[in-house]
Amino acid sequence: MVKTHFQRLDLYKLPTNNHPGGSFLLRGIWLIIARPLVASWLPGTLWRKFILRLFGSKIGIGGRIKPKLQVTFPWKLRIGDHCWIGENIWIDNIAEVNIGNRVCLSQGSYLCTGNHNYKSKLFDLYIKPIIIEDNSWIAAKSILAPGTIIEEGAIVSLGSVISGTIPSGMIVKGNPAKIVSER
Repeated sequence: MVKTHFQRLDLYKLPTNNHPGGSFLLRGIWLIIARPLVASWLPGTLWRKFILRLFGSKIGIGGRIKPKLQVTFPWKLRIGDHCWIGENIWIDNIAEVNIGNRVCLSQGSYLCTGNHNYKSKLFDLYIKPIIIEDNSWIAAKSILAPGTIIEEGAIVSLGSVISGTIPSGMIVKGNPAKIVSER
């Protein structure tokens, strides 16, 4: 017989070492006013960049930011030069997300920097940054787990689920993603 245990959600406690950053006022204004604007269907890259920068994002020159971008904490977001951020992207960045230069995040991608340990009865939250290096492409509907590193020039194929490090110049595909070829 397999022994199982289940999480005890009644015992869960928020981690004390994970402050969201920003002042209470900044977080409130972001949540109530700015985040819904950035996530709207209205077209426009320049005004989205302006709002994100106003709330602490570091964003390089050039590139495009399409409608319906969800960003949890803009002050934990770094985007390099000439990046394309597609529609319906969710950057769930309770930890830092660093996106290099000339990176394409295609529509519907999800970048997740925090998850729960299903093996722990206390359902502990673990938080790790995501790094996407220069000249990489994250294709549509892909998911990046906490702690993922996409090295320079790698391609994550349509709908792939990534956890760990994808080596430079590799093309990966699937769930879990496996290397299928070199770029």
